[in-house]
Amino acid sequence: MTDHALTMQQDRPLGQALRRGWRCRCPSCGAGPLLRGYLKVRDSCAVCNQELFHHRADDGPAYLTILIVGHLMAPLILWVFVAYRPDPWVLASVFSVGTVALSLFLLPRLKGAVVALQWAKQMHGFRDNA
Repeated sequence: MTDHALTMQQDRPLGQALRRGWRCRCPSCGAGPLLRGYLKVRDSCAVCNQELFHHRADDGPAYLTILIVGHLMAPLILWVFVAYRPDPWVLASVFSVGTVALSLFLLPRLKGAVVALQWAKQMHGFRDNA
């Protein structure tokens, strides 16, 4: 087995990277901020200089956010409607605010987790060149 093939098999710790990404921290050191602004990924970590511009998060975090929020809110809306029978405008208002708030909470965290997953699995240029 060549050194390159051996390096490819040795993935970085996935669980730790995902936790760091969820907290919007650098997946490598866990100390530096991952994002600049709300969703813009930094080019490199300010603490450990890990290059982060390799990521290809694209639409993945948005799709995951829609999936999670939809699967949480749809049964909750149905349950509230059946159990309490609120006016439709009250139901729509309350759940619209809840849906937007949950989406805004999840989106940067899921983007951090997707970038951390790519870093841990050495995808898209995150490979060690040592």
